[in-house]
Amino acid sequence: MSHRYWQITEAPGQKASREQVARIYHRYRLALDYARGVEVFEAACGSGISLGYLAGVARRVVGGDIDVVNISAARDARRALTADIREKVDIVRLDAHHLSFSPGSFDLVLLFEAVYYLKDPGLFVTEAARVLRDGGTLIVGTVNKDWPDFHPSPYTHYYPSVPDLYRLLRSSFASVAIYGAFPSRPEGVRQSAISMLKRVAVRFDLIPGSLKARSYLKRLFLGPLADLPGQITEGMADYDPPRPLPADRIDTVHKILYAVARK
Repeated sequence: MSHRYWQITEAPGQKASREQVARIYHRYRLALDYARGVEVFEAACGSGISLGYLAGVARRVVGGDIDVVNISAARDARRALTADIREKVDIVRLDAHHLSFSPGSFDLVLLFEAVYYLKDPGLFVTEAARVLRDGGTLIVGTVNKDWPDFHPSPYTHYYPSVPDLYRLLRSSFASVAIYGAFPSRPEGVRQSAISMLKRVAVRFDLIPGSLKARSYLKRLFLGPLADLPGQITEGMADYDPPRPLPADRIDTVHKILYAVARK
C-alpha cells in the first residue's frame, strides 16, 4: 500500500505551534550557511516551502519527493516565487533510495525530518555521497529518539540515536559532526501535565497519524496556533546555532539532531 505522506507533511496553512514554526525555520537557516553560491538538492522536500528561501542564496536548488500530492504542492510553491528566484528552482519526483542524478551533480544535499521514513537509510547516504561533488556536504536533521518526550510518526522505520546517526553517515563520508538543537527546559506545572498526558497517549497509541488531526490536540493543550507560511522567510523565528555533541554517546537533552557530513 502506498503511504500518504502528504498527510504528515508540513504544508502552508496548517496549524502549528510557535516551536514547530521555529524548528522548521531553524533547519533551513542552518542550511542557508552551506547553500551560498552552490548547487543544492533537498530530498523529501515536501510542499517545497524551503526552496525559494534557499534559492535566494544558492546557484541552483532542486527539490525532490516521492509523494505526488507533495510534488504538486511544491510546484505550486515554485510558481508563487518571483521570476528571478523561480528560474533557479526545479522540482522532481523521485525515490530517495535511487537518486536520478549523475555523479557529482551537487555541492549540498539536505534531508530534514525524513530519514526515519526510509526503509534503507544507508542506501540514501550512499546515493547522497554519489551525487555530491568532492568536498560536498550532506546535512541530515531528525528528531532525537532519546529525548524523553519523543514519540514516533506514522510510516517510520528507523530513528537514529547520536551514535547511530554518526555511524550511518561516517560509512560514506570523510568526516561527520553531530549537533543538537532545541534543548529541553525546566517544566512548569502546566507543561509537566502536558508532557505526562503526551506520554500516556504515546504509551497507548492514542496520538493520531495526520498532522491535521494532531493540530486539534495542539490547540487543546497549547491554545491558539499559527498558520504555517507558504515560504520560509528570513527572521520568521529566532535562530540559535546548534551545539556540537560528542558522537559516541546518546543525548537526552536536545529535541533535534543534525549531522553535517563532508565528502
